[in-house]
Formats: sequence, structure tokens, C-alpha cells
Amino acid sequence: MSRITKRFGGLAAVDEVDFDLRKGEIHALLGENGAGKTTLMNVLSGLIQPGSGTMEVEGRPARFRSPQDAIDRGIGMVHQHFKLVSRLTVAENIILGQTGGRRLRLPDLHEVGRRVEALGERYGLEVPPGAFVWQLSVGEQQRAEILRALYRKARVLILDEPTATLTAGEVDRLLEGIRVMARQGASIIIISHNLDEIMSAADRVTVLRRGKQVATLDRDETDQAELARLMVGRDVSLVEVLTSAGERREEGGEPGDADRRVVLEVEDLVMSGESVSPAGGGARELRGVNLTVHAGEIVSIAGVEGNGQAQFEEALMGLRTPDSGAVRFSGDDMTGARPRRVLERGVGYIPSDRYRHGLVRELSVAENLVLDRIDRPPFGSPLRLRSKAITARGAELIDRFSIAVRSAAERAGTLSGGNAQRAVLARAMSEELRLCLAAQPTRGLDVGAIEFVWQQLREQRRKGVAVLLISTDLDEVMALSDRCYVMYRGRLTETPLDRDRIGLAMGGVAAESGAGVR
Repeated sequence: MSRITKRFGGLAAVDEVDFDLRKGEIHALLGENGAGKTTLMNVLSGLIQPGSGTMEVEGRPARFRSPQDAIDRGIGMVHQHFKLVSRLTVAENIILGQTGGRRLRLPDLHEVGRRVEALGERYGLEVPPGAFVWQLSVGEQQRAEILRALYRKARVLILDEPTATLTAGEVDRLLEGIRVMARQGASIIIISHNLDEIMSAADRVTVLRRGKQVATLDRDETDQAELARLMVGRDVSLVEVLTSAGERREEGGEPGDADRRVVLEVEDLVMSGESVSPAGGGARELRGVNLTVHAGEIVSIAGVEGNGQAQFEEALMGLRTPDSGAVRFSGDDMTGARPRRVLERGVGYIPSDRYRHGLVRELSVAENLVLDRIDRPPFGSPLRLRSKAITARGAELIDRFSIAVRSAAERAGTLSGGNAQRAVLARAMSEELRLCLAAQPTRGLDVGAIEFVWQQLREQRRKGVAVLLISTDLDEVMALSDRCYVMYRGRLTETPLDRDRIGLAMGGVAAESGAGVR
């Protein structure tokens, strides 16, 4: 790729970028949210057309007018948000969209399944070909997407944030599969923010910043500090935050009795599991959950995703009603209260699924930034909206939270994943809060944005806000927590802030033994 440029209106998303990929190489594409990484790869995969620049594949000129053109030249892309049809099987998804149409006889699904199994065994990416997609875990869906590209004989595989929603074990398994593919001659491009994974897996790294190519480096010639500096244009250090809970307490002193008031209290919360849904995986029920969060502290809930965290989050916010038990905010019973009433009690909400519960994609960014109060002064009333006030507030928060968007009037659906998360964060933290519920607040964010989010959460703690952090990121838990629980199969275990003990509890060791279960 040579001097590739792509503009959207007056914004140069990619500005004269050069990029090359070698056979058998794992090449990481690194940059802040909105730096142009996905846009550049969308050009390579045929999803969008460049404004200028040239491409060559195996020494031959290439210009792709569709993803099928790219597939025909051996280039496949696995997107951050999967493109699988949930009610079809893996094998059916594998052949879905292949050229030929309904007039041609579909390949025998048994033969397709056999080939998928062989590919999975070859690369360590096994997925049952006869399983429906909605039955698969997130990691299995990721593997199915990769197998679909390999089935179509992709020699170049583009993976957009492939580990963003995976557990630690699934990440290790995926990275090993990628290494196997590279050793067997495939060329892999990984779009990622995770510096640990890049330093572990990549052969070379290309860094983009604000649409421009900053550097292309061999992995052995750089380190995480340099990559972070190249990515955001300044020194970034999360080490300062990675201190013990005791040291963090010394920063502001131990909260006094007045500051130790209970803001959130959960007592014996029980909720039946939902039936298996098209979103994938059966929901875990909540089994007698007890929890307290005081003003001026950060309490974390760690655990492997899928152990009841999403259901607990929804129960706290009134999105689901528990079977029994109680949820109290500052002593008031809010069990099963409607979400609006919860928000009016001074709760800031950063949902784990930013698109399902955080944003309305068809509304403007400005409208989304005041969505929880859009029908109240100064933004509107039940009968009309005040566009000028909404736009002004949107512009203020866009600047304050560094949301990369052309204007406040742009649709929220056009935001990159990281900028969408910043928008959700901006809305949640722009008001005076009593409680901040932050579920997976840094998922999909680059290192500079993570630093910013951590600073915001610590600032809320300093101001006396009670913070409940739900996170699968153990570094995040260790960096921010005053106290920690682990959720395993719908139960909470209060666990000391010790990485090994938290890890054991995440695997169910403490919970299965009954130690510390509350």
C-alpha cells in the first residue's frame, strides 16, 4: 500500500500512509482510537475505496471494489463486531455469501464441516461446525470468523481488535493459533491497542497517529514505552496508577466516618437465568449476591465474562427485575426500579455493552451525550427539544473528553469503538454523582484513553463518589480497587487484592470450596 489517502468530508481519516506486509509475518497496526487503523484495513479488504494511492498484492496491482474482490485475491478480514448470522450453524455461516447464488447446488454441509474441522485442528482453532452460532461463546465465534476466512483460502488475514472481548485463556489460544498460521506461510495483520499482546506476537509494528504513519518498527527494536509514546504523541505511564490499595489510601488519607456511608447495598439478590439467546451463551443466574459500596471507594467485581456480571449490572440499573433480594441506594429501596429513576438518584452508568445500552446509533453524538436528560431543561421538555442547548453541551463534552468526531451533529453510529466508549463515559461523568457503575469501562480503548478513564474513576473516588467497577481486566482491577470481589457462577467472593488469589477465585477455586462466599 503506497500513499493511501481516504477523506470523509474535510477529515483525512488516512493521510498518505505506506504499509507493507511480508509472507509469514505477523504485523501489528497500532494507534489511538480514530487514528485510521480500521479505515486503512477497510481499504485493503475492499470495504471502502481510497481517494488516492496504490496497492499491490504479490507484485501485481490491485484495486478492490468490494470485499469479494479482496477475497478473490486472498485477503480476508475479521471485524471487531462479528458478521455471523446467529441462527445459522457454523458450517452454514462458512459458505454464506459465496458466489454462485441459489441457482447452484449448495456444497454438501457434511463436507464443509469436515473441512472446517480439519482447518480448526491444523491451526488450533477448533469449533463444532454443526453448532448454531448463538450456542457459541465469544471466543468460539471469533474462531468461526477466522475459519471462514481460511476456508475461503485467505493468504492475508486482517484481525480487527481480535482479543477485545476474549478471556485470558481464549487470548492465549488465539495468539498461538495466529503464530501457527504465520509459521505455515499466512500473513497476519492485527489491529490492536494491547501492547502486551503486540510485544508477544508481532514481528513488526506500524504506528498511526491522526491518520498519518508515524513509524514502522521491528518488535525487537522497540518496547512498550516507545510504542505508547509514538501512539499518543507523549509519554504515557500506567505504572503510576498500578500501586497497592494501601498506597492509594495514603494519597488522600483514610476516609472519615462521614465519608464511609453506604451508598450501594445489595442483599441476597437472586435472579433466574435467562433462556439461551441469539446473542450467544446461556445467562448465569445470580445466587444470593451480597455487596456494599461506600462513598469514596472503588469496589471491583472481577471474573471471567459470562459468570453473571451482565445480569448483576442489569439488575442494579433496573433493566431486569430480580426474583428476590434487595437493592438499596443510600438506604432507599430501588429493587426493580425503572432505569430513569435509578439515574435520577445520582447514578452514572457506563454499560458493558455500549451499543445495546449506551448509545442510540441513529441519533447525533450531541443528543446521545444528553440522552438521559434530553426531555428536561435546558435541553428540552416532554413536547420539544432545544437543539441549540443540546449542540452546545455536546460540543463542550466532545472537547472535554477528546471524542474524535467531525461535529456534534454527526450520528453516533459513525464513531469508532473507542470514541463511542468515550461518549458513554462523558455522559455518565458529566453530572454530580453518588454512585458510578462502570462495567468494562476501558474495553477497546488505547493506552492513552485507558489512562484518561482511570484518572476519571480515581477523580470520582476523590470527590466522594462510590464507584463499582465490573472488569475482566486484572491489571485494571489491581490498579484501581480499594476492595475486590470475584463473581463465579453467579456468586460473589470477597477476595484480597492479591493477583494470584484473585486469579484462583476467577477459576472457581475459592467459590467451589465455599471459602468467603457471601
